[in-house]
Amino acid sequence: MCGQCGCDAHQAAPLPHRRLELHQPLLSRNDRQAAHNRDHFRRHGLRTVNLLSAPGSGKTALLEQLARHWPRPPIGVIVGDLATDNDAQRLQLAGARAVQILTGDLCHLDAALVDQAFGQLDCIGMDLLVIENVGNLVCPAAFDLGEQRRIAMLSVTEGEDKPLKYPALFKSADAVVINKRDLAEAVGFDRRTAIANLSAIAPQATLFELSARTGEGLNALIRWLDGKAA
Repeated sequence: MCGQCGCDAHQAAPLPHRRLELHQPLLSRNDRQAAHNRDHFRRHGLRTVNLLSAPGSGKTALLEQLARHWPRPPIGVIVGDLATDNDAQRLQLAGARAVQILTGDLCHLDAALVDQAFGQLDCIGMDLLVIENVGNLVCPAAFDLGEQRRIAMLSVTEGEDKPLKYPALFKSADAVVINKRDLAEAVGFDRRTAIANLSAIAPQATLFELSARTGEGLNALIRWLDGKAA
């Protein structure tokens, strides 16, 4: 895919030990930058969350709801997309302070990109910063951005087996959000199977079921962010 995180390493380096040699220097640099970011966010008094999901799961819609209902607005959002600043514009209209990162052909955000974007963000009066990662269930899971909490999100339209197919993302999550619960019956979503899969793959994660469209279930997530993400 992007040629930087190692997701296409099999094309240039078919041997497993050679792939490790390509990965390690990049992730070491990223981890050092992430530690710097984490200290920087803490000095600014920010709760910082990395939000990851597939495209179309409803990340931006959820953040619009958070921007409108967070008890101490405004919230800050760093948005990662391959192209367009549509999501940043939507979030600004909802009341968030949003900065857009355009990644081009890069399939994930890294800590250096987040640091650059944070420098453009007015964080005075903010206590919540959300990093809306590029829509991708593979590469973003490997990159620490300096967040305090990580949320994995899936929608009922994606199927119950997403945690089984992409375990690394869900195993790294502090919380899992199942979105579009208002559509569950219409799409035949098997809630029991989905929760069983999540329990098997990510027993450490707090589970939230909500609808970003209607706001149903949002308050529980807000309480968790307000109380546990500090």
